[in-house]
Amino acid sequence: MNENKPRSAHPGLISFGRSQTECNIRSISPFGAALDCREARSVPEEFALTLLPEGERRRCAVVWRKETRIAVAFY
Repeated sequence: MNENKPRSAHPGLISFGRSQTECNIRSISPFGAALDCREARSVPEEFALTLLPEGERRRCAVVWRKETRIAVAFY
């Protein structure tokens, strides 16, 4: 993945415990991302984000959340 290039509306998969939910990656950088997710309120403070279709997986911590958007930092 070329992390220097901004991306928009790229599909992703949020995973936590035995649960998964789809999301759209609105923007991404080497340090974090903004995600659109219908179930943003049910996403925990820490989770794994899989970038589709590449399959790259990143550990995330929520920085802020609104109704359908989550900003995360990678760690």
